[in-house]
Amino acid sequence: MKKIILSLFLVASFTFSFAQKANVSKAKNKALMENPDFAGAREAIKLALQDSTTNKEAYTWYVGGLIGNKENDVLYGKAILNQPFDADVKGQAIIESYNYFLEAYKLDQLPDAKGRVKPRYNKDIKTKIKEYYTTQQNLIAYGAYLFEKKKYEEAVKAFEVFLEIPKLPMMENEIPMDSTYNMIMYYTAIASTNAKMHDKAISLYENLKDKKYETLAVYQLLYEEYVGKKDTVNFVKTLKEGFEKFPSEAWFLQNLINYFIYSSKIPEALIYLNTAIEREPNMAQYRYVKGNLDESLGKIDDALASFDKAIEVDPTMADAYAGKGRLYYNKAVKMLEDANNIKDIKLYNAAQLKAENVFKESVPYFKKAAELKPTEIEYKKTLKTLYYRLKMDKEFEAIKTEIDAM
Repeated sequence: MKKIILSLFLVASFTFSFAQKANVSKAKNKALMENPDFAGAREAIKLALQDSTTNKEAYTWYVGGLIGNKENDVLYGKAILNQPFDADVKGQAIIESYNYFLEAYKLDQLPDAKGRVKPRYNKDIKTKIKEYYTTQQNLIAYGAYLFEKKKYEEAVKAFEVFLEIPKLPMMENEIPMDSTYNMIMYYTAIASTNAKMHDKAISLYENLKDKKYETLAVYQLLYEEYVGKKDTVNFVKTLKEGFEKFPSEAWFLQNLINYFIYSSKIPEALIYLNTAIEREPNMAQYRYVKGNLDESLGKIDDALASFDKAIEVDPTMADAYAGKGRLYYNKAVKMLEDANNIKDIKLYNAAQLKAENVFKESVPYFKKAAELKPTEIEYKKTLKTLYYRLKMDKEFEAIKTEIDAM
């Protein structure tokens, strides 16, 4: 009786195993026939992968990869013919196929019962995975599609597959990590930021610093990431590195100085700024920033000299004219405040007149600033205030009309 039961068990096991191998063949046939049945193919391969025998065979996983690969080919054909196709289905087919192929490749490297390693599918797997990388309509297009749809976390996953492929052992020395690779890494970092995956974004930006792709933007975005994490040490380090790489880009200097000022580290701000001016004496932006810093320290004469130097270097710098106008304006305001403490009416009136004359000195500088930067409404608002105070009615009405039209 026991022998009969054992025989029945062996027959049942053989029958089940045979059925699962048949499912692998069925899956392949359904995927590769003239009118593919991808749903049926996936159902068949799913059953085979649930079996403890067939799920250990490279061929099973290889066929699983062929299903998504074939579906992607069909949809790619529609794409190049400008026919409508489902980009989500196409992209998911690539990712599914890729994961199946990786498992198939791994199993195909295992020795057989005699200890021999005889890969059967590796060459085809490498070719197909390489196509996912090199053909723009595959992983790049899928990641870009998800990015455009603001599905940033999914875009990161798609782009990460692209970034992983050249690093696979099977692809060693076969795929160069060129400018396209760096471009995808850059957009993966941006997608990570948008998906609030900030640690991943930081890691990617750090890797990109020496890749010579959008390096200026990389440093700026990395700085923003560290600011978001309140990592002062690293955001200051990033600003300093960025300033060294891009000495003509005032953005780094301005943010460094803002940090130093906000942290009451004025001497450090001045040291950094003076170093920058020594390095780039004809950089008008640095002179302008120094004027603002001198002004904040109450060094009005030094501030005037800095703004004058900025204008000398760049006569079109609207902000420098406005800075100089602001110095005269604020000086006049302070003179009025001091006049309020004068008891003698004659002396008071004389002080008022002096203040009014200083207000007049600021007018041409704000006019020039507004002329050079007509879209800056603040310059025009200041002019409006000055014209009103100085009873310049015609000019007041004209500037009011300009402001109302903006």
